[in-house]
Amino acid sequence: MTAEAGFDWPAMMRAGIAGLGLSPDAFWALTPAELRLLLGPAAPAPMDRDRLSDLMRAFPDGPSKTPTP
Repeated sequence: MTAEAGFDWPAMMRAGIAGLGLSPDAFWALTPAELRLLLGPAAPAPMDRDRLSDLMRAFPDGPSKTPTP
């Protein structure tokens, strides 16, 4: 989403018209809340460096447990 607009209308139009198969009239008759409901739960945010660092601290790599031949 762009900060200026606050809502990414081109992406919402692609999701509603192309993704859900709504007609333009049906798309524009929806409220943003109804469209979000039709699209289902939002995908989780992509992992950032801080989250990766947290996971690396929580699950450090250790010596391999598979025997070498």
